[in-house]
Amino acid sequence: VQLQASGGGLVQAGGSLRLSCAASGRTLSNYAMGWFRQAPGKEREFVSAISWSGGSTYYGDSVKGRFTISRDNAKNTVYLQMNSLEPEDTAVYYCAGARMWSVGYYYTPDEYDYWGQGTQVTVSS
Repeated sequence: VQLQASGGGLVQAGGSLRLSCAASGRTLSNYAMGWFRQAPGKEREFVSAISWSGGSTYYGDSVKGRFTISRDNAKNTVYLQMNSLEPEDTAVYYCAGARMWSVGYYYTPDEYDYWGQGTQVTVSS
């Protein structure tokens, strides 16, 4: 499956963005999906994940209550709604797809088989 992330940009602190991750080549419903981010000089960080049907969602501690992940399998697209953005949210955001998760390891990059190219999110103070 090929993943294409979009929707990044420059926003002021307190603003919102919605990222999209469009899948092609395979049916998105075959994959659990995640969002990760990486800031310069830092390791890739788990942001959020959603199960195959969308029935289960997970969030990193730093984004809980501000970000919402969702998916529309009919449109082969996963979304990340980001509200109350902070300068610390500045990073390249990547979407990723996993055929299977080891139980409880949805936050681990190694669990994901496919990655999109990333979209830059910059939050100004």
